[in-house]
Amino acid sequence: MAVNENSLYHGRKVFFLYPPALIRNQVIEELAQDEFEVYEARNGAGLRQILVNYNDSIVFASINAGMRDSEWDEWIRGIAGGQSNFGIDIGIIATIADESIMRKYLDNFRIRCGMTVLNSDPAVIKNRLALILNSVNAKGRRKHIRALIDSDANAAVNFPMNGTFVNAAIKDISAAGFSCFFRDDPELSKNTMFKEMQICLQNQIIKADGMVFGSRNDGSEKCYVVLFDPHIDPEAKTKIRQYIQSVLQKIMNDELKQ
Repeated sequence: MAVNENSLYHGRKVFFLYPPALIRNQVIEELAQDEFEVYEARNGAGLRQILVNYNDSIVFASINAGMRDSEWDEWIRGIAGGQSNFGIDIGIIATIADESIMRKYLDNFRIRCGMTVLNSDPAVIKNRLALILNSVNAKGRRKHIRALIDSDANAAVNFPMNGTFVNAAIKDISAAGFSCFFRDDPELSKNTMFKEMQICLQNQIIKADGMVFGSRNDGSEKCYVVLFDPHIDPEAKTKIRQYIQSVLQKIMNDELKQ
């Protein structure tokens, strides 16, 4: 399979098609905490359509839900055999271990991500899926998932300055830091440290320390880049990742029409 330069640097999208409750309620979020770009898909036709644009994705198909056996065969055959430039890796999620089903998918279809049976502890399942994802280079060289949130008018940060707080709108954010705009440029210097910034995301306030990494011009505005202190509270980092995953899922829902 040819190497997709975009996925090499930016990682690959991971879709769980018709995921059961265990995957939907626990595993997806835990994988997102490990910086995998994961999505729930509840529309097989919609997913098949958008995979044309994301033709280096990874799809885990939950074959005991959503479609009949024959429909699953047709769906997977169409995805596995329909790639032109790079390729989509497919894995199977099943509720019971069935040797005949496993052999059917492994022998008749291009199933590079194997078959995962939901017969063990969620942590074990999550770790198995993480190993599979790492084996197919799901993260690429990317260390952190980043979400563009400049359309979210409520995403903001309050910087403590001179005994008060100065507000800035967040442009994008990851667990490593964020970029932002001020209405009136405070002309921050590189390496300026801020204690207990207030990060406002979805009606919650997350406190974190950070340092100005630099700035760049974005159109007519100056965009500042701020990195979180490496010793940021793990709970704060968890909340930031949860927010990022929810934002990305909402955007993907629009594409999937679900």
